[in-house]
Amino acid sequence: MKHHIDALLKTLDEFYGTEIICYLNHDTPFQLLVATILSAQCTDDRVNIVTADLFKKYPDVQHFANANIEELELDIKSTGFYKNKAKNIMACSQRLISNYDSQVPKEIEDLTSLAGVGRKTANVVRGNIFGIESVVVDTHVKRISIRWGLTKSTDPVVIEHDLMAILPKSHWIRYNTQVIAHGRAICTARKPQCKECMFLQDCPFGLEQLLQNMPPEVKICLEKGHMY
Repeated sequence: MKHHIDALLKTLDEFYGTEIICYLNHDTPFQLLVATILSAQCTDDRVNIVTADLFKKYPDVQHFANANIEELELDIKSTGFYKNKAKNIMACSQRLISNYDSQVPKEIEDLTSLAGVGRKTANVVRGNIFGIESVVVDTHVKRISIRWGLTKSTDPVVIEHDLMAILPKSHWIRYNTQVIAHGRAICTARKPQCKECMFLQDCPFGLEQLLQNMPPEVKICLEKGHMY
């Protein structure tokens, strides 16, 4: 497993760089918190389109806390699940004002006590704002980590702890951004480009896909250990 992980991380660094990239546009920790709440079941590109106007209309935590909820729902409607998101954003903002002096906390227990904030959102904030080593499990990390054989679980919390146990701590933050880039470009959910993938030799899923698409006579030779 160590050799497998070392090979994966080396290739990630080679092709996707070591710079920590946040795909959600923001100027403040609070804006990143709101953007990440909005990103649930929504693409980062759509969230960035919405927040371009949203953060002008609601420039700080006080404006969100005092928003008209029906109006806020309309402002974020295109991100999906807008009623629940609007309710959570307002409740989150009000708790930040009452309990944290309007500042975004850095401890995961404090972050997850906020409405609409789970471990994924908390870890996005901790990693990108506070530089705290965190493993963010989004849809790309979940899918690709399973395909690479790094976890057998589909539960994001279990996956987070599985990855924390086997990945070097120094790679926790950038693993997410690198895997997002790979998931968008090559290892997509529906049509992964396994033949063109730079991870093919280290990917159990990709090798299995390749084997399934081989002619029957080739499969027989490989299964018997013969050269074709």
